[in-house]
Amino acid sequence: MFTTRPTLHGTFGMASTTHWLASQSAMAVLEDGGNAYDAAVAAGFVLHVVEPHLNGPAGEVPIILAPAGGPVRVLCGQGPAPAGASVAHYTGLGLDLVPGTGPLAAAVPGAFDAWMLLLRDHGTKTLAEVLRYAIGYAEHGHPAVERIGETIETVRELFTTEWTSSAEVYLPGGRSVAPGGLLRNRPLAATWRRLTTEAQAASASRDGQIDAARRIWREGFIGTALAEAAARPAMDTSGERHAGTLTGDDLAGYAASYEDPVTYDRHGWTVAKAGGWSQGPVFLQQLALLPDELPAYGSPEYVHTLIEGCKLAMADREAWYGDAADVPLGTLLGDAYNAERRQLIGEHASYALRPGSPDGRTPRLSRHALAVAAGRAGAAGGGGRTGGIGEPTVAPSAADADDLPAQSVAPEVDRSGATRGDTCHIDIVDRWGNLVSATPSGGWLQSNPVVPGLGFPLGSRLQMAWLEEGLPNSLTPGRRPRTTLTPSLALRDGVPVMAFGTPGGDQQDQWQLHFFLAVTLRPEVRGGLDLQGAIDAPNWHNDAFPGSFFPRAMQPGAVTVESRIGTGTVEELRRRGHRVTVGGPWSEGRLCAVARDPETGVLSSAANPRGMQGYAVGR
Repeated sequence: MFTTRPTLHGTFGMASTTHWLASQSAMAVLEDGGNAYDAAVAAGFVLHVVEPHLNGPAGEVPIILAPAGGPVRVLCGQGPAPAGASVAHYTGLGLDLVPGTGPLAAAVPGAFDAWMLLLRDHGTKTLAEVLRYAIGYAEHGHPAVERIGETIETVRELFTTEWTSSAEVYLPGGRSVAPGGLLRNRPLAATWRRLTTEAQAASASRDGQIDAARRIWREGFIGTALAEAAARPAMDTSGERHAGTLTGDDLAGYAASYEDPVTYDRHGWTVAKAGGWSQGPVFLQQLALLPDELPAYGSPEYVHTLIEGCKLAMADREAWYGDAADVPLGTLLGDAYNAERRQLIGEHASYALRPGSPDGRTPRLSRHALAVAAGRAGAAGGGGRTGGIGEPTVAPSAADADDLPAQSVAPEVDRSGATRGDTCHIDIVDRWGNLVSATPSGGWLQSNPVVPGLGFPLGSRLQMAWLEEGLPNSLTPGRRPRTTLTPSLALRDGVPVMAFGTPGGDQQDQWQLHFFLAVTLRPEVRGGLDLQGAIDAPNWHNDAFPGSFFPRAMQPGAVTVESRIGTGTVEELRRRGHRVTVGGPWSEGRLCAVARDPETGVLSSAANPRGMQGYAVGR
């Protein structure tokens, strides 16, 4: 079949990320003798520089890794709510939702410590060696992709009137960067240089320097600046200025952590995901809800079956997922539960939010989710989610009308900072068989004011928690807000073979399921998995559940499809009651993937052509 690019094959190493400079930086680390984990850390810090509208070091990153010959593990880089971030504090300010931007939305930053833990425990390179690529691009500049300047323009008024520290970095001389123009972030380069110098002075050993860097982030000049920034009131999406709850004690008390993945087996494949504090099990529930024999791949019945199964899994996410309560994953992924739930998938589209009752327990949804599902609380509006995708959500670009792969997001904002963005992804496999998948996000340039002297802002992940007590995803001090970030790792007959993932907020585990099924159901190429063909295949998503991001809207029955899916499929979906929006031909999905054949050692890689930004490299 025709693909936009070939699936790459080789034996040395493969990297796929959402930006070509990150991919090539990862490859440079592999060429220099580093392993997949060294390469992932270097790529992650480069993404903080070259995609600042999509992620930053004070954001978060869940990571799934499969060391050669070792067990699959999840490394959680999602920080918790600060000690002062209680429901009572936020509702006492007159809020019914956590703002989508500003200090009140900031969780304890998790990304930096997770990258450091990955480097120390699984990498081989020094701190200076992995940071030098990011430092170079921050100091000397990188050709900006067009969406950076467009995002900056959407927040121009906010930056110039309220977030002036951000204007100093992103509006030098009052001008935003033009597409292809050099964008520099010298404060960020200076931060990483100072961090490296202080870490080297603290220890002569590689591991000691990494641990010193972690202490500096928590309690040194970086931690002090982060805590001071959180305490300064700033304009947010409520239209008012608020100070945050993050303190130095919160920073000092946090460390990234390892845990076992949650898995599900189907037809010889096992998919590993992060636990119920994340969106990850939604992917597994969708697998569990599939009939043993699927309708013909790509047929209208196939698409309908996946859409309706996704609605049921997402309804369970709303009722049962979160870090503030035990998530009954054993039952949610069990055969009996899913056989019963599967009977709810009929011939026509459901418009209801229908969580199940695992172990006979009564599901409980937030008041806001119930209002949204009932058509109140802006359920029919919410900023145009029907045609939107992204992290949090974004509107489709006019470029999607073209018959070429085009950027599928167009940032939007108002003066209070209510913006729409996206996120990043990294997959790497090396010649030793190490696999890693990571989805860095948060800490966007439009999430919070740039911290003076550091060159990056705090994140805004707390907006995903509910301001209502007693829910699995209630805002709770010390507990993680449920995240949409959800990297994936797949095993074949128990052996790790593929790492994959995508940006896309609530859409991530929809697009990834479609990709995974395309890989497993369609013929192989060149003796390997058809990764590029699966990425290029027409994709879709639905919005029939409360969104994870402010303003938490929902569109019952709404489905957005790429026009390449075909008029026959669109007509049949509409006949079945789906409210179909036909997007551009290349408007859905942002996947990256790498794989390794355990029998031959042949490596493969592919990347999303949508957006003209993601690339795979390797040899």
